[in-house]
Amino acid sequence: MTTILCYGDSNTYGYNPVNGLRYPKGVRWTGVLQKMLGEEYEVIEEGCNGRTTVFEDAKEPWKAGLGYLRPCLNTHKPIDFVIMMLGSNDLKRMFHASAQEIADGAEELVKVIKEFTKEKQGYIPKVVLVSPPEIGKDIANSEFARSFDEDAIIRSRNSLLYMRELLKSMVVFSLMRQR
Repeated sequence: MTTILCYGDSNTYGYNPVNGLRYPKGVRWTGVLQKMLGEEYEVIEEGCNGRTTVFEDAKEPWKAGLGYLRPCLNTHKPIDFVIMMLGSNDLKRMFHASAQEIADGAEELVKVIKEFTKEKQGYIPKVVLVSPPEIGKDIANSEFARSFDEDAIIRSRNSLLYMRELLKSMVVFSLMRQR
């Protein structure tokens, strides 16, 4: 059986903004992926609302992706693929993270995935880095306005550019949206 670990934020969790709960398993992208791949694959959902790459929220420090990554990898080994989509929450005004810092956080996580799995399971899984979606211009009028300022729009666009540069320097698979 091929194991695919999906490590991400609310998009991976399947957050439903209408009721604050979770979309049904068959609606979440991870559930759709599982159905498409079939029984020979195990798709593991490791999404957490508000998860960042490396930044710690003072009120919820456990949402930093770096801190939970090693225990997660160890719990689910052996892992053949890691699909990682993080960076959207790094754009929150509380972190003041630049696009470069967000890409650096993603790079640190990819390095941890490679080093830790090589040590703990004897081989490195294929890593699929999915760029976070661009923050839309209506963020200021949304329920997330208190967390994201309008500058997040510009930084999210710039983070796509830095993620592309990261991909050029690392051997990872990309599902980035092309511009």
